[in-house]
Amino acid sequence: MALLSPIPQLSSKPSPSALFSDNGLLVVDFVGLYCKSKATTRRRIALSSHNSRNRRRLSLAASNNSVRAVLDLPTNIASSATDRQSSSTPQPKVANLEDIISERGACGVGFIANLENKASHEIVKDALTALGCMEHRGGCGADNDSGDGSGLMTSIPWDLFDDWAKTQGLSTFDKLHTGVGMIFFPKDDNLVEEAKKAIVNTFRQEGLEVLGWRSVPVNTSVVGFYAKETMPNIQQVFVRIVKEENVDDIERELYICRKLIEKAAASESWGSELYFCSLSNQTIVYKGMLRSEVLGLFYSDLQNDLYKSPFAIYHRRYSTNTSPRWPLAQPMRFLGHNGEINTIQGNLNWMQSRETSLKSPVWRGRESEIRPFGNPKASDSANLDSAAELLIRSGRTPNEALMILVPEAYKNHPTLSIKYPEVVDFYDYYKGQMEAWDGPALLLFSDGKTVGATLDRNGLRPARYWRTSDNVVYVASEVGVVPVDDSKVTMKGRLGPGMMISVDLLSGQVYENTEVKKRVAALNPYGNWVSENMRSLKPVKFLSATVLENDTILRRQQAFGYSSEDVQMIIESMASQGKEPTYCMGDDIPLAILSQRPHLLYDYFKQRFAQVTNPAIDPLREGLVMSLEVNIGKRGNILEVGPENASQVTLSSPVLNEGELESLLKDPQLKAQVLPTFFDIRKGIEGSLEKTLHKLCEAADEAVRNGSQLLVLSDHADELEATRPAVPILLAVAAVHQHLIQNGLRMSASIVADTAQCFSTHQFACLIGYGASAVCPYLALETCRQWRLSNKTVNLMRNGKMPTVTIEQAQTNFCKAIKAGLLKILSKMGISLLSSYCGAQIFEIYGLGKEIVDLAFCGSVSKIGGLTVDELARETLSFWVKAFSEDTAKRLENFGFIQSRPGGEYHANNPEMSKLLHKAVRQKSESAYSIYQQHLANRPVNVLRDLLEFKSDRAPIPVGKVEPALSIVKRFCTGGMSLGAISRETHEAIAIAMNRIGGKSNSGEGGEDPIRWSPLIDVVDGYSPTLPHLKGLQNGDTATSAIKQVASGRFGVTPTFLANADQLEIKIAQGAKPGEGGQLPGKKVSAYIARLRNSKPGVPLISPPPHHDIYSIEDLAQLIFDLHQVNPKAKVSVKLVAEAGIGTVASGVAKGNADIIQISGHDGGTGASPISSIKHAGGPWELGVTETHQTLIENGLRERVILRVDGGLRSGVDVLMAAAMGADEYGFGSLAMIATGCVMARICHTNNCPVGVASQREELRARFPGVPGDLVNFFLYVAEEVRGMLAQLGYEKLDDIIGRTDLLKPRDISLVKTQHLDLNYILSSVGLPKLSSTAIRNQEVHSNGPVLDDILLADPEVSDAIDNEKEVHKTIQICNVDRAVCGRIAGVIAKKYGDTGFAGQLNITFTGSAGQSFACFLVPGMNIRLIGESNDYVGKGMAGGELVVTPVENTGFCPEDATIVGNTCLYGATGGQIFVRGKAGERFAVRNSLAQAVVEGTGDHCCEYMTGGCVVILGKVGRNVAAGMTGGLAYILDEDDTLIPKVNKEIVKIQRVTAPVGQMQLKSLIEAHVEKTGSTKGSSILKEWDKYLPLFWQLVPPSEEDSPEACAEYQSTAAEQVSLQSA
Repeated sequence: MALLSPIPQLSSKPSPSALFSDNGLLVVDFVGLYCKSKATTRRRIALSSHNSRNRRRLSLAASNNSVRAVLDLPTNIASSATDRQSSSTPQPKVANLEDIISERGACGVGFIANLENKASHEIVKDALTALGCMEHRGGCGADNDSGDGSGLMTSIPWDLFDDWAKTQGLSTFDKLHTGVGMIFFPKDDNLVEEAKKAIVNTFRQEGLEVLGWRSVPVNTSVVGFYAKETMPNIQQVFVRIVKEENVDDIERELYICRKLIEKAAASESWGSELYFCSLSNQTIVYKGMLRSEVLGLFYSDLQNDLYKSPFAIYHRRYSTNTSPRWPLAQPMRFLGHNGEINTIQGNLNWMQSRETSLKSPVWRGRESEIRPFGNPKASDSANLDSAAELLIRSGRTPNEALMILVPEAYKNHPTLSIKYPEVVDFYDYYKGQMEAWDGPALLLFSDGKTVGATLDRNGLRPARYWRTSDNVVYVASEVGVVPVDDSKVTMKGRLGPGMMISVDLLSGQVYENTEVKKRVAALNPYGNWVSENMRSLKPVKFLSATVLENDTILRRQQAFGYSSEDVQMIIESMASQGKEPTYCMGDDIPLAILSQRPHLLYDYFKQRFAQVTNPAIDPLREGLVMSLEVNIGKRGNILEVGPENASQVTLSSPVLNEGELESLLKDPQLKAQVLPTFFDIRKGIEGSLEKTLHKLCEAADEAVRNGSQLLVLSDHADELEATRPAVPILLAVAAVHQHLIQNGLRMSASIVADTAQCFSTHQFACLIGYGASAVCPYLALETCRQWRLSNKTVNLMRNGKMPTVTIEQAQTNFCKAIKAGLLKILSKMGISLLSSYCGAQIFEIYGLGKEIVDLAFCGSVSKIGGLTVDELARETLSFWVKAFSEDTAKRLENFGFIQSRPGGEYHANNPEMSKLLHKAVRQKSESAYSIYQQHLANRPVNVLRDLLEFKSDRAPIPVGKVEPALSIVKRFCTGGMSLGAISRETHEAIAIAMNRIGGKSNSGEGGEDPIRWSPLIDVVDGYSPTLPHLKGLQNGDTATSAIKQVASGRFGVTPTFLANADQLEIKIAQGAKPGEGGQLPGKKVSAYIARLRNSKPGVPLISPPPHHDIYSIEDLAQLIFDLHQVNPKAKVSVKLVAEAGIGTVASGVAKGNADIIQISGHDGGTGASPISSIKHAGGPWELGVTETHQTLIENGLRERVILRVDGGLRSGVDVLMAAAMGADEYGFGSLAMIATGCVMARICHTNNCPVGVASQREELRARFPGVPGDLVNFFLYVAEEVRGMLAQLGYEKLDDIIGRTDLLKPRDISLVKTQHLDLNYILSSVGLPKLSSTAIRNQEVHSNGPVLDDILLADPEVSDAIDNEKEVHKTIQICNVDRAVCGRIAGVIAKKYGDTGFAGQLNITFTGSAGQSFACFLVPGMNIRLIGESNDYVGKGMAGGELVVTPVENTGFCPEDATIVGNTCLYGATGGQIFVRGKAGERFAVRNSLAQAVVEGTGDHCCEYMTGGCVVILGKVGRNVAAGMTGGLAYILDEDDTLIPKVNKEIVKIQRVTAPVGQMQLKSLIEAHVEKTGSTKGSSILKEWDKYLPLFWQLVPPSEEDSPEACAEYQSTAAEQVSLQSA
């Protein structure tokens, strides 16, 4: 069995490319492209004869150095030490987003523990082996050698230290009273001495004796170049604690010492270079900025047989940011963390607010010495670790601490609420005291006595565990990382969402999930405390009549800045439909700061969203993990437990009506205080707003000190006064929130806003994100009531033009829409709980100056500066005066922010512009194009680049010398517009035009018709019978899209689609709605569209948010690997959206081996999206491209990737601007559509496009005016414009100006609102790439390095079988570093034969543990068998063939209870069959279109988004089965009647299997399963068929209700119709 796993290389010599290892096996180290670790897969070749079944062939890849960029030494390495100095005064500071986004990480982790608490060196060796097999989950720096970090935590190896003490003439250590510190010191020897002095002094003052210092023996030759630059001096210190006897007290004493040392160091010059990896009497951490396979070579201690431990936690880091630091390697002092904490900014702020209130007798009055508890400069993992450390040192068990910090989704949980109500009480008790640290996370923890692991509430990280008969427990991110004899394994499982496993080393017990939680919950009577002290706010009915006169309502709306669009399109549409309004196209109005019209303060904020480093989650289908509950009142001291902490009021959501606010004001314990928010301008406007804010903060301060637990900030007044305008409520809430944090009072009270200025989901989100716990939107509710009572509405309802709703229902609808919208905004950032979002400041600011930010939004990023406080006061006043002028309008003004209208806000895509463009491209008239250019040049300032212009240091040259237009147009591509969102005519015309000029069109996420892949040869007079609906064709045209998109819905992604692409684009986010999936309204899903997408006509298609297989950086790297595997000739691009921190994300993507990174601006278009997403998420691409380009250069990664930009590009000027900021290629989306005929009617989402561009209706498509030639003309004009400008600047080719920000200067232009914009960020430069843009664009496709598929394809029998369609049988071994196996073989077959044309048979059997994406993209004729187990993404995208996974024979565990395949299997499968003897993880068969599967149990969210196929489950399932399942059938065996509450009943109906055809289908699938896997479960079901059949449930979506399998009364007449449909 040892063959199944790589042999750790324990020789300390620098290894040649082949080595003999201890047991006579030859170990070969491959060096692949770029990154040693990426392709380092050790292949074993047996030399001893008894090993003949290992038939691996050997191929050596020469390391390809030509690709590596020459490395220049960065000069700023030293500066990182000085920039982290902090002043010695501990003034609480708010967490700064800038610090947080520069540190992101994700990883591979695991632990090994011996249940008998027997220490051995074997455990350490196994942990090192496992680390080596995790290498692909980590990242490497630009030198390909500095890892992002790896490490081990074990118990203290006393034997090793005693042995060392002997050589030093010291007596052996007293294990009970000795602490060991593992310390990173500064590099400089003099500084080391200073630091040691400070450490010894502190220990001495605390009465501890320093017994000795030990220099940790290290081998620096294995350290990478960058890591060596920052490598610390590593030493251990031994101290003796005499005065304490109890282990916990000793650990506490050491904790206090460490905190005091950190404090003393903070004021020293070397303070930031001193770091304690650990200081403990129980555990020690060995870690560093090393690749995981060299950790054991670097620290020679780890190879010493005296180094023994009963457990080890190991960790491999993949940090997306570029300068990983030694101290940030993991494990930390308690935790190994794989994941990302999305709420970190809020968590840090709340931890800081807690500092004054934390007290516990165990600290004996020394609480002030152990502050602060968080550090914004450290990573999220380090901060979570210090929060856990505080709780554990204060007397909590590790299990309890993690349940408090990372609670599971316990609401609506069938098992918990029925069987373990006490666990629910525990979570209820804590939810109002500790905001959850929310985000995807697998956490491993140990304090030396307990070792455990827990998974976040979404289960978005893999975690598998197994236990052997010799009493060892293993937990790991992947299976197959440690060689284990399967016959010894007694249990195999996985951690599901929110689950925990814990090993008590002292008693040798293993506690699985509910056991752990029951024990923790039983410690205190939480249930009694909650029921006696916690109060729920009773819902109060909505008002049933308006409170104000219509005239007064109008004046209020004017004063608070409502426009008629806000009232009609947002408030009224939510009141009538109960959901957020959908709109289309992008956001093409100027940024609020550039606009000439006044905007509400909210419009300066953009929501942040998750991309790559952490996933967005799914509020639509996985809402069960989300909650809008919020607690109001004082938060007690979390270190002490007691009934008084539960004394709070629970709100079911943050949206209050007037009556509910009233009952909060009356609550005797809250002692609510109302603070009015108006400022006085009688003495002039200067300084008035700022003065009022200071007064407001003082008043809040005083109220809290006087015992108020609820502050209500209110702009409610009986009469409005012209000289007392209201402070923008967002400013008031944020200023009070920040003031209370800085004065340590924030835990004592909650803030509620009672405001007129809040009516959209984005506005609620802003208020909550900056500190409000709840909002009462009194004017919005009044507006709903007024609308319902108006004559117009009454008549519409009477005539049946609008669904009838009562006045209460209208308000309920409005609140329902707001709540759904809030869930969506939380989910975009991957946050599930409103209580964690509150105060987390998940926004970035465009257009507010430092003065305002420091006052109220401290810690948020505002890159371009902007308004001062007085300028903001003026803008507020400009709304306010409208209510008081003599000629006040009788109706609300329409600002034209959403829809373009004469006299309203300027829209960049306007009818005049499209007319001018149509004229130019259709008449091919240069003079018409120059009128179009003139129109753009004279437009109002609209985007950031309008504030810049070119300057040159050269004399102009003749245009003839500039590179030709034909070479410039090759850099152009079109946006990812799916066939479905736009019509077939538009999609094909764009593709043909791009292929004519050598540019690239993009398929979008809807697949592609194979008829478009071959060149046309039948064109006569511009018409072709192949594509009869197009005109203006030429022979030799092809309608294929060069870029084929793989999005989260995987619609139309088949092996042939992938194999026929020139480039493959992974869509992570879309400019118009980052963090959400695409949506295609049902009326646009015609029969043709449904066929391409493998779905049902007329059923709306909603793509999941991007989280199923791209939910972290290592999973994105895996998907890139999969795509390179199936089509090694296609470059892979990753599409991101601009936001602060995108440079960090892009570095991770470049390390993940992407070829192209595309940055989209927030102003990109869309076919259908909620209004708030179009308007309020994503940033300008000018900032995104600049940050990405510069971060990649700083990290030496810019030469690896092509940088592409898109979003609102309209002309040659835009192309040149983007080039100067660093982009190599340029994408046009909306403009390409306009050039082919779009008239900007802005009704894409309705299917009524008047010119057939964005409609699927035949009669409208017939009106499509475009021909490919129009678009060709447009791009040639743009290229000519670029040439003209280059000639003016004196440059001969685009290459010469890419990245040259020095050619840009600010335009002399005065904005209406402010003169304080700062564009230095865009104008700065960090140097140029080492290669020219053309050289970067012409690089070879990045390779996956040597892979197992190559060995199979090189086998003459296999290649013969593929070429000549024969049958072949092969058996080969596989291990977990062999990833995406079978993908490349499938790609070869698909390219040659298409998805179904192959008539041969490849029968391949694999033995061992398969890596991720095993058997991806299979095609018919491939029959794959795996004997062993597998990791995530088995059968991803399979289109045919057969896949069987079964455990080895004679296992020590029961196969049907064991998890043998990972999460997200069959994702996007379009055919084939899979049989698994054992259980699967989460999200089994997500987005399955046609595959059939039999499995013996699954985790949560099974059959999610399924649109076809059939799934049979012979065992237990998790919760939320069949969410979003619109097609296909599922059969689930329910032996103990627990299934019904676990099914998501929104779409499917649940019935017994009564239809004879259905019974036959079920039985024949189980028979096939038994025959192929030998399943005992299956055969016992078949033996007693009549007993088991009634225990099966059949889940049937509406589209399958009339199918023969689901419908017992099925008639033969219907059969004919059905067969027609399916054809």
